[in-house]
Amino acid sequence: MAQLKSGFTAELKVVGREGSRWVLEGDEDPIMMNVSDADEALQEGDDVQVFLYTNRRGQLTATMRMPNMTSETFGWARVIRVDDREGVYVDIGSSFEVLVNRADMPRIRSLWPQVEDALYMTLRTDLGGNIFGRLATEEKVQEQLIEAPTSLHNQNVKARAYRLLPVGSFMLSVPENYRIFIHNSQQEKEPRLGQEVDVRIIGIRDDGTLNGSLMPRKEERLGDDAETVFRYLTEVDG
Repeated sequence: MAQLKSGFTAELKVVGREGSRWVLEGDEDPIMMNVSDADEALQEGDDVQVFLYTNRRGQLTATMRMPNMTSETFGWARVIRVDDREGVYVDIGSSFEVLVNRADMPRIRSLWPQVEDALYMTLRTDLGGNIFGRLATEEKVQEQLIEAPTSLHNQNVKARAYRLLPVGSFMLSVPENYRIFIHNSQQEKEPRLGQEVDVRIIGIRDDGTLNGSLMPRKEERLGDDAETVFRYLTEVDG
């Protein structure tokens, strides 16, 4: 059996139950799992796939509520709380919330994610086994590229910002994870990190990544301008 570590998954045997906790076979010491974090049909002797984390008492603990990502994978985590001093707390789909440190947030405070935005991230642990979130780097996103179909040209897709730079915004489509770059000339306002927006696809690159725009189509702009002029004339004419 590989060494059991916080932030990773493992297959463990159920060896008993103590009150409201299941007892799982560990490396040296048993690993506990709350009954509320296990399937109702679980029985002694079962082999179960679990996610391991360190609880507040510093004990390695298990849950069957698998997170959207591990220390080896990436996924989306929903923002549930923002703390100006600490950073952003996210729901990873498991039994506990995780902090993404403020050092990983944009320097401009208005570009920080808000509650219900989502961050594309992985998990990391400190020396004590405590889990925190780490945003996906461009290198990791490139390693997981999914080639977009040419049929997306001039189509609108939902996407979330995972990287913000002065030159523009980098996004991943939802749920496909197609990589999209939006030049700053193609956005009236810079999106927040993790904000979900409608993106119009204006180009498809040879590597299958996309160029997008947050600007309205020409006919949509003309329609908005016409509506503005009409309202003005109506108000002037009384």
